[in-house]
Amino acid sequence: MSSFTPEDALRDRLLREDDEYRELAAEHRRYEQQLEDLTRKHFLSEEEELLEKTLKKKKLALKDKMHFLVLRQRR
Repeated sequence: MSSFTPEDALRDRLLREDDEYRELAAEHRRYEQQLEDLTRKHFLSEEEELLEKTLKKKKLALKDKMHFLVLRQRR
């Protein structure tokens, strides 16, 4: 039994066919990687804490944009 949903299929298609969605997804992955790098540290400086918060906000904004593109394709 697969948990692959129609929305997953739509996201996969957008990754293959939609340049804007693909660029947003790549940027989202870059932010995710930067956040993972920060979480590996035992202590964050004030600058790193601010960077972490900023990255989380940017990542969420990208996810919202990607979700909007998915919704737009469904119509």
